[in-house]
Amino acid sequence: MLSSILNEYPFAANSHNELLQSPGTPRPHWQPLIDSLSGEEPAEMRKRVENVRRLVHENGLTYNAYADTQGGQRPWDLDPLPFILPQDEWAHIEAAVIQRATILNTVLRDIYGEQTLMAQGMLPPALIHGNAGFLRPCHGIPQPDGVALHMYAVDLARSADGRWWVVSDRTQAPAGTGYALENRMVISSVFPDLFRDLNIQRLSGFFASLRDSLAHWGRECAYRQSQANPNIAPLSPSEQPLTVILTAGPFNETYHEQSYLAGYLGFPLVQGNDLTVREGVVWLKTLAGLKPVHAILRRLDDIYCDPLELNAESLLGIAGLTEVARRGHVLLANSLGSNVLQSGALMGFLPALSQHLLKQPLMLPSVATWWCGEPQALETVIANLDRLLIKNAFLHTREIMIYGQDLDGAAREELIAQLRANPENYLAQELVKVSQAPVWNSQLQQMQAQSVGLRVFACATPNGYIVMPGGLTRVASNASKRVITMQGSGCSKDTWVITPEFKPNTPSLLRKTTSSAGLVHDNIHLSSRVIENLFWFGRHSVRSYHATRLLRTAIHYLLDFSPEHRAVEWPTVKAMCVWYNLMPPEDEESDGNYPLFAEDENAIECLLIAAIFANDSSSLANHISQFFHLAFSLRERLSGDHWRLINQLHLRFAERDAQASLSEALAVLDETNTSLVTISGFTLDSMTRDQGWRFLSLGRRIERLQFLCILLQKALAMPAESSLDWLLELTDSIVTYRARYAAQPEWLPVLYLLLIDENNPNAMMFQLRGLVKYLSQISSTYNGGGGEGRMMERMESLRAFDVDASFHHNSPELMVWLSDTYQASVDISTQLGHRFFSFSDTTAN
Repeated sequence: MLSSILNEYPFAANSHNELLQSPGTPRPHWQPLIDSLSGEEPAEMRKRVENVRRLVHENGLTYNAYADTQGGQRPWDLDPLPFILPQDEWAHIEAAVIQRATILNTVLRDIYGEQTLMAQGMLPPALIHGNAGFLRPCHGIPQPDGVALHMYAVDLARSADGRWWVVSDRTQAPAGTGYALENRMVISSVFPDLFRDLNIQRLSGFFASLRDSLAHWGRECAYRQSQANPNIAPLSPSEQPLTVILTAGPFNETYHEQSYLAGYLGFPLVQGNDLTVREGVVWLKTLAGLKPVHAILRRLDDIYCDPLELNAESLLGIAGLTEVARRGHVLLANSLGSNVLQSGALMGFLPALSQHLLKQPLMLPSVATWWCGEPQALETVIANLDRLLIKNAFLHTREIMIYGQDLDGAAREELIAQLRANPENYLAQELVKVSQAPVWNSQLQQMQAQSVGLRVFACATPNGYIVMPGGLTRVASNASKRVITMQGSGCSKDTWVITPEFKPNTPSLLRKTTSSAGLVHDNIHLSSRVIENLFWFGRHSVRSYHATRLLRTAIHYLLDFSPEHRAVEWPTVKAMCVWYNLMPPEDEESDGNYPLFAEDENAIECLLIAAIFANDSSSLANHISQFFHLAFSLRERLSGDHWRLINQLHLRFAERDAQASLSEALAVLDETNTSLVTISGFTLDSMTRDQGWRFLSLGRRIERLQFLCILLQKALAMPAESSLDWLLELTDSIVTYRARYAAQPEWLPVLYLLLIDENNPNAMMFQLRGLVKYLSQISSTYNGGGGEGRMMERMESLRAFDVDASFHHNSPELMVWLSDTYQASVDISTQLGHRFFSFSDTTAN
């Protein structure tokens, strides 16, 4: 039992202990968790920890830590123990965050509006105009209902005396809401009974309010668009405004969170090149033409949003976006230029601003902050340097953090010289000994105390700000860590707010009931980029499947057939492996990884490397990796189960040791084949049959068609006496053949099964029939461009063959037909790319 769980838990006198009110005595709101853990066997807690790890693993929860030695994507580190807050304490935090968001929203409007606060001496002009986050082109942009700060996050820390302090304000593109939601999904499933019994406040109401508020203000922008542009029809009462999430792309540090939020909120996830500005309106490039965008929830920094007016070097934004916002034709959440509020130098002025604007004292004090641009503050900072943290005042470059207590004499004098030379560029903050909360140590099977910070989120609604009931609790990576950041490799916690009784989500006042006129039958907001990714997602899923079966068939062939048989069929099997980039060409020099494979042992070694070596371009892992990255870019389009399967497949290769036996490699290939078949089942059975699915299916059919064309061309060149079992095994048709003929494979029935049999999903005719169907649907929807006529001609010419005369090995008629069909599939793929993937003005309605 874990009954002695508190025996080793520390109680430090110099910091606030979140768990204990005195040594060995938990605070009341932590008592239910301690009681639950104390009554468990160690094995049960190990199971909970493993469930957390498994769910994070399977869901592909990642964070791109740029400075991480592990490289780009780092698995999200989630502690199984929640961070718990009582209702009365949360009520104070909630009210204080609403107050602070209201103040900052007013300040932001004034900075880009009348600037009375600077004129009245409430804000030093140098603090604003000297900040690179202040964007002059954004002055005068209208704000619907006076809201410029739609999303707000604040980082809190608790000091030794138990008071909460604001460490930083996040106003530009606050990150973390998606991670907080995913943390909740995981931890509530690990402690389901405790979560229910404590009446933990739900998070879904916050996101519903965010979605509905953006739609409310987006509708206002839609009205202004229609008034200014006669070619844009006003939205009907049943139509929803088009809201998109603007991302920097898959390499952004929080891209996983952004794609998760897009799927959860039902918003298209777009990049800058998915959008364009025409006639004072932002448009989304879709297959159906240009669609007007009404609201943008941006996760792109201010300066990168508009290369025309803000940063000419940006490749991520939309040229002309600032002018569209200036006209009031699109809602930007948050408003451009909101980065100016993230300067810590503003903190010292907020108490006076609160009294001035709201006639209220500031409910949540900021960590004591001095902006060195004020002469008196500069002298205070220099006199107290040993107990201060020096930071850059304006966050337009990499954040500077210098601890005065760490400096020797020379370094101290150098810093003082820098402060005196450019005082306006620096601020100083008092060091706070932050509180500690319990974190589970899996190795020691006990709780340990670690420093924690809490990020709280608020969003604007027409009725004022609301706060997410909880937040993102972040944990320092080690006890000596003085700054808690997601880039700093610490873990996170789910944040629980206890309520005395169950509190259901309050329905949004903005939500409207959908009538039959508002029913939607297709996804008309798929961007050209998403369509192209879906097409190649289909192709690479089949390509990975073919590579898997090809490797498995080749290895079994070398193991099962005698040397005499190998001399007949092996050149063809090997040629397919070379064509699929799974083996090097025979005349290629060995580079150390691939020995020449004239001997069987060398050939098997090459196939083993291709099967299990994860760091080589000529490997199955490379095919799987390309498939995974396409899936990652489509994360918001895939169901949770679909994504988990793809992520598990990717991790199987990413974590595999390069050393493996032949039996282990075959087991990996069997598992991979099963996974790919299951993923294919999700694609075929669970995805909505919209235009995106048709392009995905086109990719699958084209890839299968090309594979069959090359495979049969090479097979037909084999001697007449060649064994055809491997060919049927590779095309997953051997069971069908045996059930029909109960005899050794012969050329005529094998070719008929793989070419003309319309009931065989692995046959050429099956692929052609599907291509004609989907290309015809696309042509009827988009006024041509499908190219179904050429595929119909290929299908009819195949039916016209004299089977008895032409279906034999080395058939010249079949060779020509296969070559022409392969070229036709290449041309169709190119034609689809030009017509639908490379968007131009001629594509617009």
